[in-house]
Amino acid sequence: MFESLSSRLGDVFERLKRRGALSETDVSEALREVRVALLEADVALPVVKDFIASVKERAVGQDVVRSITPGQMVVKIVHDCLVETLGTAEDINLAAAAPVPVLMVGLQGSGKTTTSAKIALRLKTLDKKKVLLASLDIYRPAAQQQLEILARQADVGSLPILMGEKPVAIARRAMEMGRREGYDVVILDTAGRLHIDEALMAEVAEVRDAVTPTETLLVVDAMTGQDAVNLAREFNEKIGVTGMVLTRVDGDARGGAALSMRAVTGRPIKFLGAGEKLDALEVFHPDRVAGRILGMGDVVSLVEKAIGSFEEEEAEKLAAKMAKGKFDLDDMAAQFRQIKKMGDLKGIIGMLPGIGKLKKQIDEANIDNRMINRQEAIILSMTKGERKNPDLIKASRKRRIAAGAGVSIQDVNKLLKQHQQMADMMKKVSKMGKKGLMRHGLPGLLPPGGGRFGG
Repeated sequence: MFESLSSRLGDVFERLKRRGALSETDVSEALREVRVALLEADVALPVVKDFIASVKERAVGQDVVRSITPGQMVVKIVHDCLVETLGTAEDINLAAAAPVPVLMVGLQGSGKTTTSAKIALRLKTLDKKKVLLASLDIYRPAAQQQLEILARQADVGSLPILMGEKPVAIARRAMEMGRREGYDVVILDTAGRLHIDEALMAEVAEVRDAVTPTETLLVVDAMTGQDAVNLAREFNEKIGVTGMVLTRVDGDARGGAALSMRAVTGRPIKFLGAGEKLDALEVFHPDRVAGRILGMGDVVSLVEKAIGSFEEEEAEKLAAKMAKGKFDLDDMAAQFRQIKKMGDLKGIIGMLPGIGKLKKQIDEANIDNRMINRQEAIILSMTKGERKNPDLIKASRKRRIAAGAGVSIQDVNKLLKQHQQMADMMKKVSKMGKKGLMRHGLPGLLPPGGGRFGG
């Protein structure tokens, strides 16, 4: 979502870092470019003005002048100001007496229904809560049935549908069922409109007054740009929101909405939705997002994704094999499957520090999940014996494997070379042992000449 903004800011700060000392003029020129980059990213003008003023006030002070690396100090100041603009990380509030009512509001097409199911799954999985989903959308065809299907997929409760029932009555029945059947949380998915109108606001206000929600979450499509800010302001003034959820952040939105909405409404962005899968929801961490924008990466989120995706049993099996210096093609295929569980490959790579400088090379490499699927297909085209013992794979077998996977023989050769490099690394790990690995570190594992995987 922040690719273009990150790229522009990266160019500005790269020039600053190359200078030994910074004058006030240097800082002012850099901040003019930062201002343009923020405006191009759809950040609201008042927010840009306040942000630049805050950065300039700190950047022209003695801290930068006396710093050993003034350019890096300016980057740190911009990072700190970004974090302040984005607010604090806040999870969903479940402090009230059960069942806790959560009201989902927003325009039609923002991803409100899917987000309701995502939050339900998150609460069930991470917080061990018993969750009930209820659709108040009696206007959009099959909206209630859609939420019912999503509830089954998330394995959470769903309010039975009664045709002809009005939204306020549905909300009251949902809360009654929540109390009667011991639910911890009741998520109420309200109807949306194509645009804000009085009828929409009046209905949502009526539901709000009937259930007194602990949380009122506004779901906003990140692709709407500046309109997202106006939308957030309207809902906050007329309904009163406690937090926001930005959806479709995996698209090519320019990211200005995230920077503006928190500043304009004073309400936190609580979640980011990146994809249609029900587990594609993450807590909004301002410091991590600021790090992504400035090309510092987001290693913490990357580790969290890995912990959530990698199966302990598989990891233990691989660790045991590593200790013996063994790594066959079945192990390689298992690693591919684990990586796919973490989500979009470009998104994962984007969390690595300094990756912004390699954006052009990454784009040219066409890295995506299909690449892993292709490599997995090659391995699956092999016999069990070939996967256990790759030395068996000679020319005629390579032709058969390539035909079975729908790839070229060159692709098969690349995969075998990649596997050999990984297997060699595993042997080094087993020979070095824990003490040797600590002493020599990663350089001790690399092939002579610093070769790279993937050939």
